[in-house]
Amino acid sequence: MNYLIAFLVGGFICVLVQILMDNTKLLPGRIMVILVCTGALLGALGVYEPFEKWAGAGATVPLLGFGNTLFEGVKKAIDSEGFIGLYKGGFSACAVGVSTALIFGYLASLIFKPKMK
Repeated sequence: MNYLIAFLVGGFICVLVQILMDNTKLLPGRIMVILVCTGALLGALGVYEPFEKWAGAGATVPLLGFGNTLFEGVKKAIDSEGFIGLYKGGFSACAVGVSTALIFGYLASLIFKPKMK
């Protein structure tokens, strides 16, 4: 049942984003920023954590989950390190995901030889 809920929630988030892309003139980069900021805002309001526990990977994998991860990292770092945690927390919380995206993106560019248009 967990797989079905995760699939449906993740798919629903993707459908909402696709509708937003089709019906507005927003560029994909701006939509991505909106998703990350929305995830951070929902985390700050305390709404995202119960949603994440219910939806599992359907809520953590999309960019909304990335925004929430950034918020949680900043919150934890501020509690333990003070003001400097505002700058360090987001990096430490999502370093593995960002590093993995960079490494695999680089490997894909070596394999597929992209060309500038």
